[in-house]
Amino acid sequence: MPSLKEIKNRIASVNSTRKITSAMKMVASSKLHHAQVAIQNMLPYETLLEHILKSFLASDRDIDMPFDKPRPVHRVALIVFTSNSSLCGGFNNNVIKKMIEVMNEYKAQGLTDDDFLIYPVGRKVEEKVTKMGLKKAGSFLELADKPNSEGCRQLGTDVGTKWYRGEVDKVEMIYHHFKSAGSQILTRKTFLPIDLEDQLYEDKERDLSSDVVTAKAQEYKRRHSHQAEESEREDAKPLNDDFIVEPDVETVLRELVPKELHLMIYTALLDSAASEHAARMVAMQTATDNADELLRDLNLDYNKSRQAAITNELLDLAGGAQN
Repeated sequence: MPSLKEIKNRIASVNSTRKITSAMKMVASSKLHHAQVAIQNMLPYETLLEHILKSFLASDRDIDMPFDKPRPVHRVALIVFTSNSSLCGGFNNNVIKKMIEVMNEYKAQGLTDDDFLIYPVGRKVEEKVTKMGLKKAGSFLELADKPNSEGCRQLGTDVGTKWYRGEVDKVEMIYHHFKSAGSQILTRKTFLPIDLEDQLYEDKERDLSSDVVTAKAQEYKRRHSHQAEESEREDAKPLNDDFIVEPDVETVLRELVPKELHLMIYTALLDSAASEHAARMVAMQTATDNADELLRDLNLDYNKSRQAAITNELLDLAGGAQN
């Protein structure tokens, strides 16, 4: 059994680690709140713009626009979102595994490593792409660290230009869709050509009002908010898609398509940032709970050792008195 001094040093070490993980959990919780607010402010505009654009492209109007026209896939661009730092559980590894899985699917169709162009948004995926020797379209570390609309606009313009010129035949995004503080869904989404079959609202369900991560609390929230959600669905009315367009559809689409590509990237970036903070918050909460459990065991061992030492001293005193 370890000595009292060794156990006491171990308790001090675990206490110090617990203070760090608890502080990191609070920081991640604060950052998650800001990320949720950013998504909440942007989402209505992005959702409505996507609806208008896809309504135009899916209508019977005679529109000569290439952005929803699929073509044979010989070169693929992947926009992959990870974080710049660690300590967020399996957040980064899951994205990287998904990227490799997607590449293997295309390789089974005859593509090689030279046929991929990677846009690595985040240090972790950038390091992996460099290690694998794949072609990357630049470095976007600042974008992953501090999401901003202008950086996403430039990225969307670059990707859209390459696709329009035929330098790539298909563009996909791989990121975590933020559903709630306790649930982040690894998502693979077609960026170009624009997927008209993609559901507009089903994948937009988010809980942006809470940072609660425990299963019981999430279940309680879902159960008590079910009736309110049902009443909202009954009152909801579909949008009127009979738009009056001036000066003409083609001119409007030339303005809408770049905005939609920009907002698709910005939405994915905000989702990824919120998912990262939520994953880190959960990881640090788990680490703090494990530290608490370890401290309980160490304190128990310390008290047992201390009691054993006192008992031995009393026995020695009793034995000496008898002698």
